[in-house]
Amino acid sequence: MATLFEIGGVVLAPLFVGILISFCVEQLLRPRPLLQNRRLQAFAMHLGLWLLFFALGLAVWQRPIFASGLNVAGLLLIVLVSNAKFASLREPFLLSDFRFFKALLRHPRLYLPFFGVAPAIGCAVIFVFFCVLALRSEPSIWSRLGIIGFVWWCLITVVAGAALLWIGSRRLVPITLDPVSDLQTFGLLGSFVRYWQEERAISPKAVAEKLQGVFSVQAKPRLPQDLPHLVAVQCESFFDARRVFKGVHSGVLKHFDALRKVSSRAGCLNVPAWGANTVRTEFAFLSGIAPNALGVHRFNPYRRLARQGVPTIASELKKHGYRTVCVHPFSAEFYDRDKVFPALGFDEFIDISAFSAEENSGPYIGDLAVAEKVRTLLRDATKPLFIFVITMENHGPLHLERVAKGDEDRLYASAPPAGYEEFTIYLRHLQHTDVMLGEIHAAINATARGGWLCAYGDHVPILSGVYGASGFADGRTDYVIVGPAGTPIEAHEYDVAPENLALDLLRSAGLAERVIAKPVVAATSPS
Repeated sequence: MATLFEIGGVVLAPLFVGILISFCVEQLLRPRPLLQNRRLQAFAMHLGLWLLFFALGLAVWQRPIFASGLNVAGLLLIVLVSNAKFASLREPFLLSDFRFFKALLRHPRLYLPFFGVAPAIGCAVIFVFFCVLALRSEPSIWSRLGIIGFVWWCLITVVAGAALLWIGSRRLVPITLDPVSDLQTFGLLGSFVRYWQEERAISPKAVAEKLQGVFSVQAKPRLPQDLPHLVAVQCESFFDARRVFKGVHSGVLKHFDALRKVSSRAGCLNVPAWGANTVRTEFAFLSGIAPNALGVHRFNPYRRLARQGVPTIASELKKHGYRTVCVHPFSAEFYDRDKVFPALGFDEFIDISAFSAEENSGPYIGDLAVAEKVRTLLRDATKPLFIFVITMENHGPLHLERVAKGDEDRLYASAPPAGYEEFTIYLRHLQHTDVMLGEIHAAINATARGGWLCAYGDHVPILSGVYGASGFADGRTDYVIVGPAGTPIEAHEYDVAPENLALDLLRSAGLAERVIAKPVVAATSPS
């Protein structure tokens, strides 16, 4: 049997080679992390995490080359995914994004096309080939070491990894919560460690306790039968596309334009996301809490924070006799909304199971079907309703769809530039959104109770090629708040943040005042 030192070379050589390759792979990231200015603590975090995963692979497979190769393959996959995300969303891969690997298995169409089907298949084939080759060609070190020696080397790598993580974590380097800046400072693995530490430094329960009393609904001066219906429509990827190309036909947004003319408030919405991450805008609207008040939980407030039962416009309206309903024509478990929304004060969640495939417009349930669902809820209501709608029709990837005959003639007043096919497809869906808003507004006015409509976009759509060609870089979406016929029209064109939009809705309806929530910042973060 070989000595421990002989086997040490067999274990350490692939470990050190893998570590060297890991820094080379990390340099493929866009934006590229800096090595020359990185602190020693960040290197310690990188090495510590690498050693721990190497130890896990070694313990399971008993093959050090294979264990190191798995580490490299995993890191390379994250780098490729991060680059695809940055190209579309202008944000690198974050710790909170690991949950999307699970979502990818359930909803591959939402994610895989942005990575690329061919690259995904190629990576899978190469990975399988590597696994088969490595497992067949590399002998297990178990037989050469025996149980004691094998456990000894596993423990060495675990202790070394834990020690390096401890060294890297002793004096916490402040993070900025700017993903690009933190990636530059800590590297990919180091940023994962620091964001994980920050999540534990700011417990979601403590955040939730500090964010009580954001909304204060004042319904006492009004009888229950006089309370108006409130409908808020979060339109997927909705914005005034004429800001990108002025040749868009005015009829595409004719209902939205008409609503703006009679609105209480309208303008641009300063959303905290580009192209995706709907829940950032969604939670800000529902809770009235600015994303920068959430610390590291701002990137996905539904992952941990919202489960604590943060007060929202829904929970406050519910106290005053409103029935609160969410309509979302997609799977209720997406973003864990099936668990989160009851904690946010919703009585009912109507998901895709309440719709049929015949109601699709493209790959998703159409906005006109959503309008019909809202109309039914309003018609059958026996008490004031707060309906929160999350649409899906405009969701990408748009490049999987095709421009239909007559689309350009119908959607443009002047011919679009070459390469605007995705934009044309988007306009087709946008026009359906526009009709939906007109129908929902009419349905509200048709009720005896009457009410208010608030509609807004969660983020701009993913149209990277169009934005690159046109130079468009405005990430704002659009919103409108409209009351019953005869409601006084204010001087209303102004920008607003999503955390203030629900307040504007309640104020317009004469229902609310607000207490401002204080930002929640960890002791380890810069002030």
